[in-house]
Amino acid sequence: MGYTPLAGTRAPVRVWTDPYGIEPQAAQQLRNIGALPWVQGVAVMPDVHFGKGATVGSVIAMRQAVSPAAVGVDIGCGMSAVRTSLTAADLPDDLVPLRSAIEAAIPVGFAKRNDPVDPRRVRGLEQAGWDAFWRRFGELDRKVAQLEHRAQQQMGTLGGGNHFIEVCVEQGGPDDGQVWLMLHSGSRNIGKELAERHMAVARGLPHNAHLPDRDLAVFLTGTPEMDAFRRDLFWAQEYARRNREVMLALLCGVVRDQFPHVTYGEPISSHHNYVAEETYDGVDVLVTRKGAIRAGRGDLGIIPGSMGTGSYIVRGKGNPDAYCSASHGAGRRMSRGQAKRTYSTADLVRQTAGVECRKDAGVVDEIPGAYKDITKVMAQQDDLVEVVAQLKQVVCVKG
Repeated sequence: MGYTPLAGTRAPVRVWTDPYGIEPQAAQQLRNIGALPWVQGVAVMPDVHFGKGATVGSVIAMRQAVSPAAVGVDIGCGMSAVRTSLTAADLPDDLVPLRSAIEAAIPVGFAKRNDPVDPRRVRGLEQAGWDAFWRRFGELDRKVAQLEHRAQQQMGTLGGGNHFIEVCVEQGGPDDGQVWLMLHSGSRNIGKELAERHMAVARGLPHNAHLPDRDLAVFLTGTPEMDAFRRDLFWAQEYARRNREVMLALLCGVVRDQFPHVTYGEPISSHHNYVAEETYDGVDVLVTRKGAIRAGRGDLGIIPGSMGTGSYIVRGKGNPDAYCSASHGAGRRMSRGQAKRTYSTADLVRQTAGVECRKDAGVVDEIPGAYKDITKVMAQQDDLVEVVAQLKQVVCVKG
């Protein structure tokens, strides 16, 4: 499709959707971002929608600066997926036992583990680096010191909201019917706590006093505040990655228990709320992807739709105009509150027909109708990624 420039901004803001279709609050956020003196450029993904400070679905390249709000409160949130040797024909007609087994193995919602995960007891989990990772907790912001045990208990847990675990079936192509496992989660409460504390620090810094939106406050390179943020940020990004690795290994174990002959391919994993150091046109920048994935040439990524519409495995095209990025999903078209006012549990049952999942009032805000049309979102970014596989869920676990 290509991009459309957003008019009236100091830095270039390139939009991979109809700019006139962006909700007014989100459009104003994008103009606020484009006005910041540190911003090199902004790429706006087709799943863009209003967020705290920075829009969800925005890729912001800054020189010698970074805004915590441009990362998001769920630092390191992302997706993992793995292709199995199973086909749809191997799955039973009744998928309730499989869903129940997944929910028994992986705590969801507000649930946490009584005992922290012992990596040595999880088959298929990378064993390296765990002790060093947890030792670094003591280096984090001292105000979260009391949360270490909770962070350990939440390692390997899903959370709620739009986080999910799915069993999917590939549709079309030479591998039609192949079964995939997929999940979406992040850094749990500890990432949120760290993010909110650093956002508060940034808002109080003198150079942020006259910003159009104080939630866009930035840290500057070479300052102790930036050093502290990067330390905590990169730890939380690693927490999120390890959290998904634990859950994916446990999920593979659940499926192995029911299908002993199953084998697995190489997992795919990618953050979509994070910071990376990258270079474009010879300029070193700090790139924040908030609700966006890296889509460098050849990079494999995952773009989910909703709990009733399916997902895509994609390969990046490395488009520098988008800072080698793509959308992280379909993106919400209405708030959670509006979704609850608009839809009923009967609507949820209809829209998730054929999917073994929760169909109660507690997840109406995640109904497919609350999200943008994933097929249109994919069409709007055909210059950013190519589709490797299209998947449709048959089991969806939510908190």
